[in-house]
Amino acid sequence: MPKRLAILDANRCVGCQLCMFACSNRLGFTGLEKSAIRVISSGGVERGFTVVVCRACSDPPCARACPEDALIPRPGGGIFLKSERCVGCGHCVEACDIGAIRIDEELRKPVVCVYCGYCAQFCPHKVIALEEVEMR
Repeated sequence: MPKRLAILDANRCVGCQLCMFACSNRLGFTGLEKSAIRVISSGGVERGFTVVVCRACSDPPCARACPEDALIPRPGGGIFLKSERCVGCGHCVEACDIGAIRIDEELRKPVVCVYCGYCAQFCPHKVIALEEVEMR
């Protein structure tokens, strides 16, 4: 069954960014710039944080916007990246309604969630979790 990341309770997020470090590390990088999940301040600690990650759309606008068919819709929602097809045009970034995709400036390819759930294992406050998606 396909899986996706779910935001269980964004109000519990303290902005530690452990999920971001875990994602980058799992993908073989250090630092935060290549993480497919982002934690953004909503205006300081008193206003909380926003967790931005692919929500596995059933009809992903990023895939529809890709002129090279580099983003392939995945059964159950979301996308797969065919990196060899991508030309780094950025149309996917513009099409994503929630800002979950951005371009890796070094590789000129989109940074996209692969729905592995590795990041969720490192969230000390259980803000995110990997969940099964029911096929419709």
